[in-house]
Amino acid sequence: MMSAIYDVPAPAKLNLFLHVVGRRADGYHLLQSLFVLIDWCDTLHFERRSDGRLQRHDLGPVLPADDLSLRAARALQCASGSTFGADLSVLKQVPWGAGLGGGSSDAASTLLALNRLWGLNWSRERLQQIALTLGADVPFFVGGHNALVEGIGERLTPMPSLPAQRYAVVKPAAAIATEAIFGSSLLVRNTEAVIVMSLLADAKLCDGLLTGYGRNDLQPPAEAACYEIMEVAAWLEDRFGNSRMSGSGSAVFARIGTPVGFEQVDRIQGTGGQPLATNSVEEIPSDWVGRMCLSLDHHPLVGWAD
Repeated sequence: MMSAIYDVPAPAKLNLFLHVVGRRADGYHLLQSLFVLIDWCDTLHFERRSDGRLQRHDLGPVLPADDLSLRAARALQCASGSTFGADLSVLKQVPWGAGLGGGSSDAASTLLALNRLWGLNWSRERLQQIALTLGADVPFFVGGHNALVEGIGERLTPMPSLPAQRYAVVKPAAAIATEAIFGSSLLVRNTEAVIVMSLLADAKLCDGLLTGYGRNDLQPPAEAACYEIMEVAAWLEDRFGNSRMSGSGSAVFARIGTPVGFEQVDRIQGTGGQPLATNSVEEIPSDWVGRMCLSLDHHPLVGWAD
């Protein structure tokens, strides 16, 4: 049995569209959204412990004491009855409060890695049952493929393999509380549901790009609560001709050009005084964080629970 697993990626995601299609009696909102993985990643390391203890070590920004990666490890340990523990080291690079799913992705990569490290060999479906108890986005990251996500995150329809796309992703300094957005009087809660088969057959999927489809229903209330989201959206719109907020914000993304091969994309982080893109002479404001990202066809750990 292996004693450690290092350099485990936890990729972020974009919501290419996000529609609120209803609300359950218990107050949970029903969503339809197209989730696409991107190559902006956190990195995690795992070392097995024989004393059953779970400890997290922060290699970058200090995380909350009981973050999702630690909660995922504890949930798997409890569900499996494993006597092993682990030291979890997290290099946080995906910003939180951004709608990019960074914490949820950390949790999913933790489930997948400890499933191996502890020798559990659980199926993906079994891990997804735990994932749903941790948050609405976690099952998607365990699932391993770009997907139409429905309900409260439990219904996943994998999307066909698509050519890689380039996106500029920018987050202002402000973060958004998801609860405040879903409680806003400005939130539309009755968008017409997408028929899945029609979406899969839609001509707008040509060249791997869902061109101008739908919207993000969470964006208007988010912009009303945080003017910086409007500033970022306008900044991207001026430069790339399109923009849309991801998830509940505050990150905003723009499509760039046509599908490309992985070898053709330069990945350069734009923080502070660094250019957002290699072909740009402009700099993003010093308190924004941005990155040129490439979409991923599947999760880097897609084979870890098959």
